[in-house]
Amino acid sequence: MSITPTEQPREAIDAAPAKTSELIDTVFRAESRRVLATLIRLLGDFDLAEEALQDAFRAALEQWPLAGVPASPRAWLVSTGRFKAIDALRRNARFEALDDLDEAGQRLAVLSDATAPTDDQQLEDDRLRLIFTCCHPALSPDGQVALTLREVCGLTTEEIANAFLTPVPTLAQRIVRAKAKIRDARIPYQEPSPDDLPARLDSVLRVIYLVFNEGYSASSGAALTRHDLSGEAIRLGRLLRELLPEPEVEGLLALMLLHESRRAARTSPTGDLILLDDQDRSLWEREQIAEGVALVEHALSSRRFGPYALQAAIAAVLAEAPSTAATDWREIVGLYDVLLRVEPSPVVELNRSVAVAMRDGPAAGLTLIDAILARGELADYRLAHAARADLCRRLGRHDDARAAYLRALSLTSQAPERRFLERRLGELSA
Repeated sequence: MSITPTEQPREAIDAAPAKTSELIDTVFRAESRRVLATLIRLLGDFDLAEEALQDAFRAALEQWPLAGVPASPRAWLVSTGRFKAIDALRRNARFEALDDLDEAGQRLAVLSDATAPTDDQQLEDDRLRLIFTCCHPALSPDGQVALTLREVCGLTTEEIANAFLTPVPTLAQRIVRAKAKIRDARIPYQEPSPDDLPARLDSVLRVIYLVFNEGYSASSGAALTRHDLSGEAIRLGRLLRELLPEPEVEGLLALMLLHESRRAARTSPTGDLILLDDQDRSLWEREQIAEGVALVEHALSSRRFGPYALQAAIAAVLAEAPSTAATDWREIVGLYDVLLRVEPSPVVELNRSVAVAMRDGPAAGLTLIDAILARGELADYRLAHAARADLCRRLGRHDDARAAYLRALSLTSQAPERRFLERRLGELSA
């Protein structure tokens, strides 16, 4: 029975002396997913790689305080984990049935001959290679995304379920089935050929985008954002652009940079949510905005753009506006119209409705949101009810606003969002 890589190493870390615990914890948070990606490639098995990762960190706890931190912690952890896995297989082989001995011997030979990476670039390549492996077309689309988010990026099953709006047990089964499919179909841990690469791009882009979304607006917890996840998604986006500089790759990277540029202004010093209208725009990262705008302009000029580039174009209009009042909402609504034709979805409709409310007034936006909610597709989507509540509040319909805020609150598990909704409810009662 395997233990997920976020469990056992942390128990050992917590038991170590304080200084060593802090050091190993820092390395674990920074390097564990990269190390795991390489171990999966070397060992060819998710569970074996996770156990090897645990063993490598235990060894680090024992050896680093005495011998010092190695020059390349990643490479040390990979090498140690690989040898620990080989030792474990040798021990287990003693108890294998005779019929299994040949297979065990062949596996040990392969692992012994496997070449571990010698530099950071090879380790980074393993990370991207594993993403494409998890997005193999033999897996279901939802299985591709769920497995990559769990194994490559380290999101918990609960976080992925929230991102998918899917029950946790259902999501967990998708991950189990995807792992089994990779094992049983002997899907290789390798970068796809140039001919196969574009076919897998949609799933890879979706994975990176979901990771970013969880980092930009965490589905639960005490903080509004998780910079480790949004930063990781941007890093993966840059890697993907180096590998495949397609317009939609540029569009996604632009979209993430433009959203991330506002992160510092989205919360107060106490961690409370600050809406776009009230943000201090001097805190926005202008370098990220400039890079994002340049990327989206290049993507759009190709005439081969898709939904990510269009979303980035919307984000660029917002980022370049000096204020909410000075924003070109007509252009934003027009971009949403194009986006709906390219990729129709109720969430895109909802976002367009908010833009229409900014262009034509709250009554126009509310009519559109009510029609979306009447179809039932976003009945359990907290942001739909929060948007409806805000428009009702602006129209003076306080009873309707209160009911919508309460519904949104019942669907919200993130602390800053809950405090914001509770404040709005308090203002209505004042």
